[in-house]
Amino acid sequence: MIKRFRTLNQTNLFPLIAIAILLRLNTFIQRPAQLSFDFVEPFAKLLIPIPLEDTLSSSTNMFLALLFTIIQGLIINKIINTYNIIGKPTSLPALLFITLSSLFPQFVILSPPLLCNFLLIWIIGKLLNIYQSLEVRFIMFDIGMIIAFGTLIYFPFIAILPILWVSLLILRPFVWREWIMGIIGFLVIFFFLGVFYFWNDSLDRFYQIWLPLTTTTFNTNFHINMYDYLVLLPVMIILLIGIFQLQQNFFRSAIQIRKAFQLFFFLLLLELLSFHLKSNFHIYHFLLCVPTASILASYFFLNEKRRWLYESLYFVLIGFIICLQLF
Repeated sequence: MIKRFRTLNQTNLFPLIAIAILLRLNTFIQRPAQLSFDFVEPFAKLLIPIPLEDTLSSSTNMFLALLFTIIQGLIINKIINTYNIIGKPTSLPALLFITLSSLFPQFVILSPPLLCNFLLIWIIGKLLNIYQSLEVRFIMFDIGMIIAFGTLIYFPFIAILPILWVSLLILRPFVWREWIMGIIGFLVIFFFLGVFYFWNDSLDRFYQIWLPLTTTTFNTNFHINMYDYLVLLPVMIILLIGIFQLQQNFFRSAIQIRKAFQLFFFLLLLELLSFHLKSNFHIYHFLLCVPTASILASYFFLNEKRRWLYESLYFVLIGFIICLQLF
């Protein structure tokens, strides 16, 4: 299975779709009659007062989630191959993205983090473009605006904001104009949102948007059952071996690749910690970690020489995913 995806081939699209359907099939069969979908944060619903949460049937909801996941996998695959991040053209980023996006039953339905992954993949593409660009002020401005749009959809997305300065620190010499352009792009969106609240005599509600940022206690309002830990086990093994391989090959890699993986590490850390900003926390939050985790996992599967190891680890992973759906 993995050996087929280690090379880039257009015919890989069909097994990709088949794997995506297989990993979601049991959840689709056992789907509830109705699935609610909060497509934006409550503070953004003043802009879109139309109640869309319960307009989709559960089958439509899950079909759209499947379609969006496949599209996202293909986009991130193209970005990684364009910048040659993991060594050679391959279909592994798409395969691992689709696989990790099916990790939990909560991942396979429409959710705000699923929509935000479109924006996150867009940000990854722009961040990788920074290293090769002579002028990056407008790129930083665009990334700031994208993060602001993502925050309207899902507030914890704001935790990605420090990646603006982390990327400049890793990829560029210090230019103060570049360091302020990202936050200006972010503030432009919320300036217009604040004006809209002011026009509607709701400025007090606008201030409430930022209350999660003042929380000092760490959010422990989530529970992961034993089966969830089991399905995370092969993922952790894959990522740990991938990180070890990166360490071994770090100084033999091109400078751009080294800097890109440093950037991915900080991005993954921000994505993991951002659940603290959501009081009513759901496990689908960790969909935000899938783009960067799939890149790191792809590095392992492409560079591992022992076929029995990478093939068996992948089959264990998809086996655990299917078992989790059954139990």
